[in-house]
Amino acid sequence: MAVRQLAAGAEIDGALQERVLSKAVVRAADHLALTNRLLAEVLGLSEPTVSRLRRGQYQLQRGAKPFELAQLLLRLFRSLDAVTGGDDEASRSWLRSDNRALAARPIDLIRSIAGLADVAAYLDSRRAIV
Repeated sequence: MAVRQLAAGAEIDGALQERVLSKAVVRAADHLALTNRLLAEVLGLSEPTVSRLRRGQYQLQRGAKPFELAQLLLRLFRSLDAVTGGDDEASRSWLRSDNRALAARPIDLIRSIAGLADVAAYLDSRRAIV
């Protein structure tokens, strides 16, 4: 009986994680002014699916690549938010400006998995400066 309850609890937790991550990535995309097209490229989804995600008619699925990419995008957002002091305009500007350390505009880099990981790691390192 305990195993069934644990398994049911894991499903509830998984469903909750999917719902929370789906809402969080939409909010982060809104703060960063990411278009449906760009968000689709970053998450590896179609534009219509991203449109449904924004309307709450689609949720990211745990264990799927878009779920993992959404987690990485949120990590990027949280670090950028900390670096810019929560200033959305500064965050948007940073994403769209040339970056010497990254040798490109971060908005262009995040279209690939490697670029998304590089930008997130760069921001994590900037956030940790004391």
